[in-house]
Amino acid sequence: MWIVRLALRRPYTFVVAALLVLILGVVTIFRTPTDIFPNVDIPVISCVFQYAGMSADDMESRIMTPFERFLIHR
Repeated sequence: MWIVRLALRRPYTFVVAALLVLILGVVTIFRTPTDIFPNVDIPVISCVFQYAGMSADDMESRIMTPFERFLIHR
């Protein structure tokens, strides 16, 4: 309750404190770095195979596994 009485006795102090918090908050938001992750260039290969009627398990065992082995050992 003491802080309420203080705020009622000194309203300008609390208005100035609120404006200071607002201004410092906006400044802090703009000065905080937004990129928290480093820039990492990892090579990525993307391959698309389309075989109509082939199940996902057959596609993995007959197409993808040999292709991945070929890429790794190359």
